[in-house]
Amino acid sequence: MQYKLDKPVHGTIGTEKYKCVIEWRNGKLIADEPVNNGGKDEGPDPYTLLLSSLATCTLVTLRMYIDRKGWNIPEIAVKTNMFQTKQGDETTTYIDRDISFPQPLPAEQKDRLLEIALHCPISKILEGEIKIRSFVYHDEEVDKNIKYKNDEVTVVWKPELCKHSGRCVTQLPQVFNLKAHPWINVNGADAQTIIDQVAKCPTGALSIQPKIEETK
Repeated sequence: MQYKLDKPVHGTIGTEKYKCVIEWRNGKLIADEPVNNGGKDEGPDPYTLLLSSLATCTLVTLRMYIDRKGWNIPEIAVKTNMFQTKQGDETTTYIDRDISFPQPLPAEQKDRLLEIALHCPISKILEGEIKIRSFVYHDEEVDKNIKYKNDEVTVVWKPELCKHSGRCVTQLPQVFNLKAHPWINVNGADAQTIIDQVAKCPTGALSIQPKIEETK
């Protein structure tokens, strides 16, 4: 399992309705709800962010293709919007993507660019099978915990909190191997690499025991 982003998108919200701070690899942006939903409209709402993803992916994909072909198309425009219909218990979401070129283009060139747009990565994600895996972090004490340690690092595993996200075994298999016994080999990598990987555990099933606790 290899994540698309080296640094995950990180969002936080305080008590101010409904201002969210979204941190990405190179900065921060504000997301909010419109006034009619109780927000202050200080940033794009979740639907706008979703549609913006499709619009930007389409524009970038088309620009890459146009540049590779050497075509003289200085500007591309995309509008995205969505609506939903409901029949019984089934809700169907429709996303409309309108592509236009301010300058005149031959019909066959427009049709080819439409084909390319249909294959942009975000289009494939939205039209493919999506599974959302959700985890919540627990830092409370539990009845059972198992420690794996050497002179430099102690990894604590809480089996009852483990939801098997797969991050440890796929991203650092030389340390985390479900087929081995014990399944955590703290000598399989340097201490900092292990600490960094354990920090990615989404449930709190894996944690690092501070050195100060080990001396008690």
